[in-house]
Amino acid sequence: MTDTTAASWTLTREPDGIAWLTLDKPNTSANVLSAPVLTELDALLTEVSRQPPKGLVLISGKKSGFIAGADIREFTQLTDENQGYGLIRRGQQVFDRLEALPFPTVAAIHGFALGGGLETALACRYRIGVDDDKLSLGLPEVQLGLHPGFGGTVRTVRLIGVRPAMEMMLAGKPVRGEKALRLGLIDRLVPAEKLREAARELIANPPPPHRPPFSERILSYGPLRPLVKNALLAQVVKRAPKAHYPAPYAIIDLWARYGAHGAVAYEGEARSMAHLFLTETARNLIRVFFLTDRLKAQGGKAGKDLKHVHVVGAGVMGGDIAAWSALRGFTVTLQDRELKFIEPALKRAAELFEKRIRDPQEREAASGRLRADVAGAGVPEADVLIEAIFENLEAKQALYAQVEPQLKPGALLATNTSSIMLEPLAARLANPSRLVGLHFFNPVPQMPLVEVVHAQSTDPQAVQTATGFARRLDKLPVACRSAPGFMVNRVLVPYMYEAMLAAQEGVPLPLIDRAAVEFGMPMGPIELIDVVGLDVAQHVGEIIAQQLNRPVTQITRLSELIAAGKLGRKSGEGFYRWEDGKAVKPPAAGGAPADLTDRLILTLVNECVACLREGVVADADLADAAVIFGTGFAPFRGGPLTYARSRGPASCVTRLTELAGRYGERFRPDPGWSALHGDGKA
Repeated sequence: MTDTTAASWTLTREPDGIAWLTLDKPNTSANVLSAPVLTELDALLTEVSRQPPKGLVLISGKKSGFIAGADIREFTQLTDENQGYGLIRRGQQVFDRLEALPFPTVAAIHGFALGGGLETALACRYRIGVDDDKLSLGLPEVQLGLHPGFGGTVRTVRLIGVRPAMEMMLAGKPVRGEKALRLGLIDRLVPAEKLREAARELIANPPPPHRPPFSERILSYGPLRPLVKNALLAQVVKRAPKAHYPAPYAIIDLWARYGAHGAVAYEGEARSMAHLFLTETARNLIRVFFLTDRLKAQGGKAGKDLKHVHVVGAGVMGGDIAAWSALRGFTVTLQDRELKFIEPALKRAAELFEKRIRDPQEREAASGRLRADVAGAGVPEADVLIEAIFENLEAKQALYAQVEPQLKPGALLATNTSSIMLEPLAARLANPSRLVGLHFFNPVPQMPLVEVVHAQSTDPQAVQTATGFARRLDKLPVACRSAPGFMVNRVLVPYMYEAMLAAQEGVPLPLIDRAAVEFGMPMGPIELIDVVGLDVAQHVGEIIAQQLNRPVTQITRLSELIAAGKLGRKSGEGFYRWEDGKAVKPPAAGGAPADLTDRLILTLVNECVACLREGVVADADLADAAVIFGTGFAPFRGGPLTYARSRGPASCVTRLTELAGRYGERFRPDPGWSALHGDGKA
């Protein structure tokens, strides 16, 4: 057996004639395809070609998986399209050489093969996957405003057919084991211990490479492509406007133009990628990717010893926090006044486990970790106690007085309050240093953000433990100073109230929502108020206004609907009528008033500037992250403060001043604008 070792790759030739190329990039937990890694691969392919083996297997030396994709940091250094084109073409040429090798090549995949990682595997003749829950094959580039660039737009179509390939690329969602096998994305699905043996068997007895069925191949014929293109465009238009997200349209256009055939298809892919690299959408989505990484890196090993979570309050939020904690491996006790208040939460938990856990034994184990606890017997055992009762200062203080004496030393006391500052909540605690805010967002299983709230009296170690706990829940923690509404609700309240003021002026509700959605928000502010609950929106708005010493905005229609018991989605009617969980919106002809979008968005941005000035979060990146992950603020715009910089702080201030003159002092530019520059600094 002989070895040739480069910095990241090792080429091993075995006596049976099979060569193994192992990728183990130094000083990283996951393999990524940087330019040096591809250059090394190219050199090793040359060496392999000089003495052809019986077959070649590409495999990862990392426990985490095969290859996580391209090195995205290289994309951020590109300044013109020629640079981008050169980067992509070099990668394509390496994979062309891999594909052209005259002997069997096998990608032996465990864990993930994503983006450029899957494109590496696609350039091999065969692919084998380890049959477990960790196997994840995908082309997620569209989530970065890009598309596959190392031949993926061509080879995926050739391998599995137009419609499955387009589904993978346009949605960016990974494919798991059985589906990957069914599609032909992999040729074998084997236990981990059989991976190398299966690769040897494929090389010893190579079958014909997989081809998609004729019903898929025929769709790439020239006369049919325009029809299929129109069908694909109809699906994409519903999800992503071209002006905001050009990448999916580029994917469709590449296939429609070249049919995934010939050298021109690869050339077109490279040119398209070179253009997308420099779009504002890609720049901002890549920025959001790095923000996600920053939040994921927090917490370290803090919270690793936490085992038992006790939740008080089995309403929608408390019940779902309890269920999610059990799903993530914690023992959870859920307390409320009577069992009848806990039972609906247990039912929702069972539905969550059914949806999220495939293995019946693991599902049963998750259910066993969550139990009702009317008497509060779990309090003394809890490592984390989360209070999730209604928003009332006196009620929360009374609860703390009851549970604090029972808490064991070192236990974390957390509140899920959405609007009450920690200082008054901690006023009667014997040990206020252990109180933190863990503000989850509804719906808990879908919303990634948790605001980790701290007061001046909070022990920094408690904040670190809370951050680690949030990461163990697979949430994205953002540390916030105790302040009115913290970060997310502080900026959402004026946004929602501005929408209701516009409605009070006579602007049709659907037009208000349309203005926000066309800007890039996931739903309009009126629909959002219905989802939150009109009573909750009013209550939180009043608390925040009072804490900020601002006048409480009176919305006549809001008060009338609440008085009539029309509280939004939860009651079946609010500003809209709700059927099957969806708002029924009346048609609205015409366009929205010229000022409407700026009224909605700039009031939110102005509040973000105020939060940054007041130090509610540590920096502008965290402000952007909190609003993106807590509200769904248009990711392609990079966050509200990035949007402000892109538009120009001076331009925003001028516009806010105009709006203040027209609509009132609520639009007066915050003093913090003077510190916000257009160069990425705060």
